[in-house]
Amino acid sequence: MADSAPSAYSSRMAELRVGAAAEFTEGDRTIVSTGSEEIGVFLHQGRFVAYANRCLHQGGPACEGVLIGKVEAVLGTDQAVIGERFSSTRINFVCPWHGWEYDLATGECAADRRRRLRRFDVVERDGDVYVVV
Repeated sequence: MADSAPSAYSSRMAELRVGAAAEFTEGDRTIVSTGSEEIGVFLHQGRFVAYANRCLHQGGPACEGVLIGKVEAVLGTDQAVIGERFSSTRINFVCPWHGWEYDLATGECAADRRRRLRRFDVVERDGDVYVVV
């Protein structure tokens, strides 16, 4: 009689190889496919992050857009806004279809922080980078 209990193997998630960690430099990204969906993998501030490459707005390729510093207000001594600048530490990526922006560190939508792209775990092992799917 066959054992009906699930095996330890079936409870583990699959890992999709992205590439060699040494091939990435800060700000690099690559898009990998699981067959059913695409995943954008970025090297950001020395660590890898991965998100579904599907914009929340209309399903565009969110992870394929430009990387740009978050727009920050510049305040005077009286706390009045005297200008704006691009952040050098908070980076967004912009969906090329309609300009929806996402925080690179969190996947949160810049216009509504309650919404975010699906995030995938990333592991480094033996010099290679893998996305857990």
